[in-house]
Amino acid sequence: MSGLQIMRRCIMHLLSPLRVQPAQAFFTASVIHPDEIVDEEACPTYNSNPKLFYPAKPGMILADSYQLLVKIGWGVQSTVWLAQDITRYKWQQQQLLAVKIINSNATHDIYHERDIESLIATRNPSHKGYGLIRTYSKSFEVAGPEDNHNHMCMIYKPMREPLWILQKRFTDHKLPLPLAKAYILFLLAGLDYLHTECGIVHTDLKLDNILMTFENENILPTFVQENLSIQYKTNPSTGQVVYRCQNDFGALDWRELKNMFPKITDFGSAVRLDSGEEHTKKIGLHPIQPDQYRAPEVILGHGWDFSADIWNLGVLTWNIIENTELFCHTHDTEGQYSAKAHIAEMIGLLGPPPKKFLARSDTSAYAWPDSITNEAGKPCRSLHEFYGGPFFTHEGRFLHQNLIPTRSLDQALPSLPSNDKDSFISFISSMLTWIPEERKTAHELMEHPFLSLHGQ
Repeated sequence: MSGLQIMRRCIMHLLSPLRVQPAQAFFTASVIHPDEIVDEEACPTYNSNPKLFYPAKPGMILADSYQLLVKIGWGVQSTVWLAQDITRYKWQQQQLLAVKIINSNATHDIYHERDIESLIATRNPSHKGYGLIRTYSKSFEVAGPEDNHNHMCMIYKPMREPLWILQKRFTDHKLPLPLAKAYILFLLAGLDYLHTECGIVHTDLKLDNILMTFENENILPTFVQENLSIQYKTNPSTGQVVYRCQNDFGALDWRELKNMFPKITDFGSAVRLDSGEEHTKKIGLHPIQPDQYRAPEVILGHGWDFSADIWNLGVLTWNIIENTELFCHTHDTEGQYSAKAHIAEMIGLLGPPPKKFLARSDTSAYAWPDSITNEAGKPCRSLHEFYGGPFFTHEGRFLHQNLIPTRSLDQALPSLPSNDKDSFISFISSMLTWIPEERKTAHELMEHPFLSLHGQ
C-alpha cells in the first residue's frame, strides 16, 4: 500500500464519525393476509421460482452505501426501491435515489439492461430526445442469498409515477388534449433518439414504462419525512417476504404541472439492431411487446425492426388520448393471449392485410436453433408457431372470420371534438399500418398537424 493510500485511509477513518448514520425505525409495519396476491406474486413466472427476486427489505444497506427505505416499483424481472445515500456527511443534504434490483437468473443476462442504457447515455446529448430517456447513474452487484448468481443493481434519479397514475388524477381519467399532445411529442422525440442515434428498439412501450418527473424538489423529501407505513406478507409456501409497493407520493401541485414531463424507461427487453454495418439491415426474430400492443409482423413471424415500436406507440397513443384499449379482445375467456382474436380485431379496424404482406410468411420463415415454450406450454421453433399460426389460407383468407368485429377506427373514437377527430385518425393511421415500411418514423410523426399545440 502506497503512502498516499495510507493517508487517504487515515483521513477517511477520522471523518467517519461525521458521516450520516443509517435511519433507525423509520416506518411502521402492518401485515397483509397471506392469501392476498401482492405485486410481483402476480407475475406468471413468480411461483415457479420466487427466489429469483432479491430479498430486499426496508432498512437493508446495499454496497455499504445505500439504505433501502420503501419499495416503489416492481415487474417480472426486478423490484425498485427508494433509498438514501449514507456515504454523505452530516452537513450535506439528504440524497434520495431509486435502486433497481434485477432478478438473478441463469438464463437472463443481468448486464443487458445496464449495457443498453450505457450506450443510450453516451450517444448524442444534443438530440432533443436525449433528456427524455431515463438511464442509470451508477451500478453494482450484490450476491444472492442462496445461489451463486448475482443481482445487478442500478441507481436512478427517482421519478414521481407512471403515466397511467397521472391520468387517474384528471376528470374521466383523461389528460387534457393539449397536455396529451405535448406528452406524445416528448415520447416521439425520445423514440427518435433511440432509433436514429442508438439503433435500439425498445420493444416494451406501455404506460407502466413511461414515468413522470416530479413537479418540484420538495415532494420526495416530504414523502420520506412522513411516517411511512410498510405493508408486507410472508408467503406460506416459500417463506419469501413480499413488501407492497408504495408509489403514491401525495397530491399533485397543479400550479407546477408544467414542470412535469415523461421519460421512457425500462430497457430490460430492448434490442440493439444497428450492427455498425451501414448496408446491413438487421431484423428481430424473437417474441416481443405487451400483448395488446403487439405488431402484426411479430405475430405472423415476418421479423421486426424499429417500425414495431411505431405500431406499439400508435396503440399507446390511443390509450393516452382515449384512456381505453384500442384492441379490446386480445385475450380468451381464460385470460390467455389469443393471437387469432388480435388479428381479427386488426382486420376489423384496419381492413384485411395486403396480399404482399401475407406473402412474407412464406419468404421469411426462420427456425430458432432452440425451441421456446409459449403460454400454452408448447415448445415452438418460430414466431409464427409461437403465436399459434397459421392464420390465413394460401389465398390470403383469414381462417377465423367469425372473430372479426364490426368496428372501425372512426367508430372507436367517441370523445374527440370533430375538428380534432379527422386529424387524429390521420395521425394514428400513419402508425397503424399492416406493412411496416409504410409507417411514419418517429421524426416524421413529430411534424404531423394533429400534434400542433395551437389547434388546426
